[in-house]
Amino acid sequence: MIRIAITGPESSGKTTLCKALSAYYGLGYIPEYARTYLEKTKGKYEQSDLDHIARGQYDNLINAPGDLLICDTDFHVIEVWSAYKYESVSSYISSLLQEDLFDLHILCKPDIPWDPDPLRENPEDRDFLFERYIAALEKHHKNYIIVEGSSDKRIEKSIKNIHRIQNK
Repeated sequence: MIRIAITGPESSGKTTLCKALSAYYGLGYIPEYARTYLEKTKGKYEQSDLDHIARGQYDNLINAPGDLLICDTDFHVIEVWSAYKYESVSSYISSLLQEDLFDLHILCKPDIPWDPDPLRENPEDRDFLFERYIAALEKHHKNYIIVEGSSDKRIEKSIKNIHRIQNK
């Protein structure tokens, strides 16, 4: 089984890329559990809720069938956000980052316009957070690529790198 994580700051094109890859490969994708969780809480949460979100994302990932999985987010999203907003990361989230759950992380650069959404919180620090994603992926020794520019460029680079993993 090959697992691909699409990661990056808010409004950096993660879901758009997931949908495009899903259509290209003719399969579904694992949605961002945080969105489902926060819709139920009307966007309200505390730091302890991040563990519940991580657990829901993990359960959806582990229980998904198929030879190729595209996941709309990874645990770096929760790690980076927790460190940014609360200045700490729980031991549960840290433990998930130690696991080798994904074959490739596709990091979306926030070089596209901010798309307002009631569940999004931070349009101002996307570039700063992007650098924190790079640092987190490096720290945890994850296999990753950065996609940027037009949607077509992002899709093309992603497919090329997924094919490379499939052909190993």
